[in-house]
Amino acid sequence: MGIKENIKTIYINNFGLKEFESVLIVTDEKLDRIGGYFYAAAKELGNETAIIKMPAIYKSGEEPPRMVAESMKSADVVLCVTNASLTHTVARKNASMAGARIGTLPGITEDMLSTGAVLADPDEIVQLTDHFTRILNEGNQIAVEKDGHRLTLSIEGRKGISSTGIFHNKGEAGNIPSGESYIAPIETSANGTLVIDGSIAGLGKVDTPILLTLKDGLLVHATGEMGKKLLELLGEGNGRKIAEFGIGANRSARITGVILEDEKVYNTIHVAFGSNKSFGGATEAGVHIDCICLAPDVYVDDKKLMFD
Repeated sequence: MGIKENIKTIYINNFGLKEFESVLIVTDEKLDRIGGYFYAAAKELGNETAIIKMPAIYKSGEEPPRMVAESMKSADVVLCVTNASLTHTVARKNASMAGARIGTLPGITEDMLSTGAVLADPDEIVQLTDHFTRILNEGNQIAVEKDGHRLTLSIEGRKGISSTGIFHNKGEAGNIPSGESYIAPIETSANGTLVIDGSIAGLGKVDTPILLTLKDGLLVHATGEMGKKLLELLGEGNGRKIAEFGIGANRSARITGVILEDEKVYNTIHVAFGSNKSFGGATEAGVHIDCICLAPDVYVDDKKLMFD
């Protein structure tokens, strides 16, 4: 199918969109062309539809303009087709609390609306994300090992989240395409080193593996030129705190350089730094940056996580 037909399928399958429901498209100067596809598809389905465009100057996790935040609370369904992610913002959280069903598509490309993760079997996505989330909910301690490096962190008392991309109930929100299980670790618990060889949000694919060093939950060092850029994106404060541990659960996803799809790739994990208050953590940092590790060994309470 073409892009517009795939978008209509997203409205119908992912949101269960009803003809009386209102749709808001939030886009920016970089992705307004694709935002326009979502606007046109909703109009063709017969829904009351509006689109709002903001400057493409925002970082992932940074709050959007107040006008955008207020508009998000007034719609039944919101699609955030923006270069930076609005997923872990107070604006998204408040709109969810107001009852809006929200799909965030940071950095989405036309290619990603044609193939890859968007074409995954939704039933399999639900099955895999629920499986990994159950393991996270039953665990207390995580260890990630790769190439002789080891990172440990605590998830004790924290609740895992299944990001299925299915939003049929008021207040539900997450990425489209999706397929990941994630959790907010205890912010002071991460210690050790982790190899990042997939991609980094906002920076793209990793050519030369980067080694991250964490101490008491803080990112204290990152190797290479891309590591330097990562530290600059995160800033000197709360942006360097461990925010998320996630497990990819979408067998159709590919490493594209766009974190929206990359963090869903099966047999990968990702860690993020910065804000996590919107999903059970304690940090508000105005930034949230994910980093992908390919095919590591993962242990939850010393039991190895199996990818078949």
